[in-house]
Amino acid sequence: MSLRIALEAGVLNLTLDRPEKRNALDAATVEELHQGLERAELDGEVRVVTLRGAGKDFCAGADLDELLASAKQSPEENERSALRLGRVFLRIRELPKPVVAVVHGRALAGGAGLATACDLVLAKESANFGFPEILRGFVPAMVMTILRRQVGERLAFDLVATGRLLSAREALEAGLVSRVLPDDQFDVAVAGVVAQLTSGSASALALTKRLLYELDDHSFANGIALGARINALARTHPDFRSAIAAFLKP
Repeated sequence: MSLRIALEAGVLNLTLDRPEKRNALDAATVEELHQGLERAELDGEVRVVTLRGAGKDFCAGADLDELLASAKQSPEENERSALRLGRVFLRIRELPKPVVAVVHGRALAGGAGLATACDLVLAKESANFGFPEILRGFVPAMVMTILRRQVGERLAFDLVATGRLLSAREALEAGLVSRVLPDDQFDVAVAGVVAQLTSGSASALALTKRLLYELDDHSFANGIALGARINALARTHPDFRSAIAAFLKP
């Protein structure tokens, strides 16, 4: 198994566990990520998902041995293989529960894509992010969809055309990272953020995530209209009524 899965106090921890390969993504790991996300969707006890890496790095991207071997496969076979990883990015976005990337060390190429596909990215101050595929004669094709949305086309082109690395602080300024946390307080700070997410209303979080990403496909006016529908739906949930009643209680 190249992915450790553990449920604790409503948090499903998914840990990439190939430290000898810097947690590089091979086909088996991608399939296990699908299984972990499916469990997160179906298990009512899961409130929040965290995605981590074992060892010194979060994830170095695609397994280079497997990538080299793929040069002998047909374009159709390689497209199917690529789409399995792409589908992981989609499942993270579609999951009605927050997914938190907990990043230390290096998050590179597809590993940076995997981190930034998550809803929150909590980065250790010493972490690095980058898309160095161009340096290996390759194209960061699927992750560009995420990257362009998050940093804009000019910076996105700079990052993918040069392959340069960003520090955690630079990634925060660019919009790739949600928070940068001090190395010596990282685990405690991450636990605090995750606890805050698990203590909130699951229904409100699910609706918030759904609306945020659905707005990509709407004009401003349609986005306001969609927001009104979600607003009305949120008011029907027991979480809403109990939270408002508790707030108003003398």
